[in-house]
Amino acid sequence: MTGNHYIPTEKIADFVDSILVVKNNDVKTSFSLPLFANGKPTLLFQTTKGTIKSNSNYLTVFGQTILPEQITFAENFTLIAFFFKPFALTSLFGFSAQELTDNPINLNLIHSQNATFLQEELLNANTVDEMVGILDTFIFNLITKIQTDNKLIKYATKLIAENPSKEILKKAQDALFVTERTFQRMFEDKVGISPNQYRRIAQFNSAFQQLNQQQFKLFSDIAFKNDYADQSHFIRAFKEFTNMTPREYLKLGKNE
Repeated sequence: MTGNHYIPTEKIADFVDSILVVKNNDVKTSFSLPLFANGKPTLLFQTTKGTIKSNSNYLTVFGQTILPEQITFAENFTLIAFFFKPFALTSLFGFSAQELTDNPINLNLIHSQNATFLQEELLNANTVDEMVGILDTFIFNLITKIQTDNKLIKYATKLIAENPSKEILKKAQDALFVTERTFQRMFEDKVGISPNQYRRIAQFNSAFQQLNQQQFKLFSDIAFKNDYADQSHFIRAFKEFTNMTPREYLKLGKNE
């Protein structure tokens, strides 16, 4: 059995800590490799199926490993482990890292379409260098998507916060060249609420700042300035987010 370390390429180095390749071309009986805690989530590929906790597959994603585990092979294999930085799991794969602590999962259950294509590429590769390059590209594409999504959501939230009118949602969606469903999902994933809920909060916050700065004569001034239908609409929204009316809020300040 041999083991070699690869240095991650610069384009993935912010997310990948190290790469390990293990080869064993002399498996005559069942052979097991120990898996110990190292503080690094991992993407594991084997040229033959390895069995972990009764699950047998080619591509496995590990979260933090606390309890010792092992992977078992019945035939010759090449194993490639991409060890991620501790924080990378949620960013790259989009779910709580805690879900995978001591709970490795088949990559196909996370990224079914991409994982199937990735698995076929890897199994058809002729050399270890080619396999490492394929995994490098897969991870780089995940990173690129994160960076793109972050830029898009940063632009969209800024646009909405600066002009939280009802029309702004369609303008933001069109500016990003995405469908309404993608726009909705992007906000729910990255912001935690729907685009319209974020818009309503931004609208309220703008009105709230105007109220605090005493930049009005009538509540209707604030309502129309901030694209509320009328004064009653503004008061209802204010009460929804503060549990009091604007007048009650202003009295609260005077009592202090």
